Amino acid sequence: MRFELFVAARYLRAKRRQAVIGIITIISVVGVAVGVASLIIALAITTGMRRDLQSRLLNSSADIDLLRTMSDGIQKWQPLLERLRKLPHITAAAPGLYEPVLISRGARAGGAMLKGIVPKDEQTISNILAHLTSGSAAQLSQSVQPGDTPPVVLGRDLASTIGAKVGDTVMVTSPQGDLTPYGLIPKYQRFQVVGIFHSGFYQYDSSFGFIPLKTAQQLFGEPDVVSIISFKVDNLYNVGPIGKEIQKAAGPGFTTSNWIQQNRQLFGALQEEQIVTFIIIGLIVCVAALNILIALTMMVMEKTKDIAVLMSMGVEPSQIRRIFLLQGFLISTVGTFFGLILGYTISLLGQHYHFIHLSAQVYSIDYLPFAPRLMDGVLVTALSLGVSLIATLYPSSAAARILPAEALRYE
Repeated sequence: MRFELFVAARYLRAKRRQAVIGIITIISVVGVAVGVASLIIALAITTGMRRDLQSRLLNSSADIDLLRTMSDGIQKWQPLLERLRKLPHITAAAPGLYEPVLISRGARAGGAMLKGIVPKDEQTISNILAHLTSGSAAQLSQSVQPGDTPPVVLGRDLASTIGAKVGDTVMVTSPQGDLTPYGLIPKYQRFQVVGIFHSGFYQYDSSFGFIPLKTAQQLFGEPDVVSIISFKVDNLYNVGPIGKEIQKAAGPGFTTSNWIQQNRQLFGALQEEQIVTFIIIGLIVCVAALNILIALTMMVMEKTKDIAVLMSMGVEPSQIRRIFLLQGFLISTVGTFFGLILGYTISLLGQHYHFIHLSAQVYSIDYLPFAPRLMDGVLVTALSLGVSLIATLYPSSAAARILPAEALRYE
């Protein structure tokens, strides 16, 4: 062991004439540990929120959407769909027809976005129909005969709002009604609930329903028209250039949007939240570093005579400086070590057990996700050791400036 490290470790283990120095040293270690653990947990939560929301969004929606710039929908969509499927980087494509409707059962009703789909195509761009809590989506693929009640698959929270379960019949009211001498009369259509899905994303679970595309075209009065063509691509983070290629291939009158544009504000807010959280909780480490500064300053005052004796024996001022720098480094290292263990333990338990529940109506997800990363530990460790090192500069420099003759004059 080097001389400086040996003396630094000896000073930390030695009994104090002033007990308050030992107490402040312990508080410094605990403060660093709490600050590091808090930072690890906070970064794990913000990373988990971003990762979980992104995963659920991408599993529930397409990467790129193609729409008409005018509101008349996409006509002759079948040859267009087959042509765009052959473009580079496109892995799947599906048509869709959206319309807002009112869904009711008895006296209970709720607004919803009803989407007409081709099930075999929809399942290639979205996993929603693979997460049914009850029922089956198979009936959406079956042809609906005249006089039959067409099927519908509802989100779990929407079904709960109107009190519907699998097998029940619901009434769908479309604003796209028929013009009569008495004015515009909305269209009514009864549907049988054949499945209930749970995507884990509240906006979808509380306001989405799926019906066969042909049924939707009849209900909305849009014969052989779709409102959107959705795509999955081979690179999630290259959707901008791919979207431009799709728009160019589709021709004039079309525009595209992608998942980054649609959720830019959400992910921007999460990124800003992560930065602000890091700064605010990082102040805990700064407070702990102040405790290190106080503890070392008092230790220098207590060890003034010892320092003078060492210097009179030939120890250089630079060695004295390193002794107290190493003391602060040891305090910070011990606190950082225990803080990392505590922070990663809590984060990994939260990631596995989901023991903190949230209101899905407020946060869009029903539990607090944790996603601890190794890089966060490296960043927090660098911050903790760096701030603590800065805190040791003054007391170590003060110790190195002690004059042996002055310190031992009256001994």
